[in-house]
Amino acid sequence: MRISIIVEGKNDRSKLQQVLDNEIHIVCTFGTPGNKQLQSIAYELRHDEVFIFTDNDSSGRRIRGLLRELFPDATHIYTKRGYKGVEGTPLDYLAGQLEKAGLEEFVIFPANPASSWHKDEF
Repeated sequence: MRISIIVEGKNDRSKLQQVLDNEIHIVCTFGTPGNKQLQSIAYELRHDEVFIFTDNDSSGRRIRGLLRELFPDATHIYTKRGYKGVEGTPLDYLAGQLEKAGLEEFVIFPANPASSWHKDEF
């Protein structure tokens, strides 16, 4: 079964690609999707294990709500308030959140010797 993560935009996708194996399929909504786009996403991902990772703002919460109806069994991944969306979230925090969501085998932890991040902190 393919694993797919739904994000809002291409910058979110690019950021996640920095910490994820290429096996993970990342789909963008490009903002708030309309009915036709929602149907297209639902059809494309109908057999996938779906994760939803939208920004922690009003737009992201609205999109998350629409996607929750389409994918009631999806796993939801969240970023901290204060970060400027998924694209503005530090790589080490993203990696930790993806690991918490059960995607640890696909996470490529960022190599940063200056980072004080430890896997056990999440």
